[in-house]
Amino acid sequence: MSAESTGNRESSAIPWDSSALYVILTSSLMGVMGVPLISPVLPELRPVFGVTDAQIGLVITAYTLPGIFLTPFIGLVADRIGRRRVIIPLLFTFGIGGAGIAFATSFTELLALRFLQGIGASALVTLAVTLIGDFYEGGRQNAVMGLNSSMIGTGAAAYPLIGGGLAGIRWNAPFLFFGVGILIGVFALLTLPEPEGKQSSDVKTYLRRLRDVSVHPQALAIFVAIFAIFFVFFGAIQTALPLLLSDEFALSSGEIGLTLAMVSVASATVSSQYGRISQWRTSPELIALGFVAYGTSLLGVWIAPSPLLIGASLLVFGVGLGIAMPSVDTTIVTFVSNRLRAGMMGMRTSMLRLGQTLGPITFTYLAETAFPSATEGYRFLIFVSGALILVTGLIAYPILRR
Repeated sequence: MSAESTGNRESSAIPWDSSALYVILTSSLMGVMGVPLISPVLPELRPVFGVTDAQIGLVITAYTLPGIFLTPFIGLVADRIGRRRVIIPLLFTFGIGGAGIAFATSFTELLALRFLQGIGASALVTLAVTLIGDFYEGGRQNAVMGLNSSMIGTGAAAYPLIGGGLAGIRWNAPFLFFGVGILIGVFALLTLPEPEGKQSSDVKTYLRRLRDVSVHPQALAIFVAIFAIFFVFFGAIQTALPLLLSDEFALSSGEIGLTLAMVSVASATVSSQYGRISQWRTSPELIALGFVAYGTSLLGVWIAPSPLLIGASLLVFGVGLGIAMPSVDTTIVTFVSNRLRAGMMGMRTSMLRLGQTLGPITFTYLAETAFPSATEGYRFLIFVSGALILVTGLIAYPILRR
């Protein structure tokens, strides 16, 4: 084997001896825990608090709403004072707010604690991906990016199963699980080093530079893609589908969790190979192919006559996430310098949170108010969103290939 080949292999190897790697991975796992863990429990919250489907959508909206407004600001602060001083308090806030929900005595109290938890979660994945760009370069950066996405997918696959299982004990048991965030905060406090490259320019100059980058056509296209992905993912898959599975097929929380886990199983498997996949097509092309997979999956869910076939269709959605999300993150971290990286990732997460916030309330509100029954509404909305996403991907891919 040549020295060059050995060097290339080493440069793309996972740095398992890096303490920062474990903080990155665990922070990402916390950042995506907030919705998949409790999605199987949503139907059970209706009788516990005496609320409607539209109100249940607020359980997700209250969590995602803070990220829309806070994440760009948090990115600015992280660029100026350091990543470590920001990510550790967020981990503690996430864990305390989430675990506190287990003791909520009213729906209003539950929403308030979800909002607090959402503040903590608002920039965890943002800062984790930013740290990847800070600590690693080249092939190693792609390898860690793929590993991070794979861990997110693995966690997201496990969370519905964990949430569904814990809900079988009592409705509030899944919320206690959020307390793991406190332990991760302690771990980061003891082990995470501060990367170099903090922002030294004044705030006005920083904001001007961030604005100039954010309005670049490539950046705008990425933001629109992120919004669309998570509007549909959280509206159709994470909110409407659990209610549909409960009302139409009478599935339990555990069975709903197992069905939803199919998305993350496929996502984790595909994203673990992102280092190789990224050599096959460019990041924009992979994002377009992700849209094709999303649309195909949603149409499969719409036409599927049984939960088993719905689960099979969700595997295709996971394939789309597995190729598209690492491509989005790689595009952003290589698009700007390390002095603007956290701020740009904050803009990315703000658009992601906007999609997560509007998707659930849009799907539940339209299904309840515009159709004879909510079940009919969910099926129709899944069909329409799937068709639109599929057509978008089919149009974009050949254009990007040229």
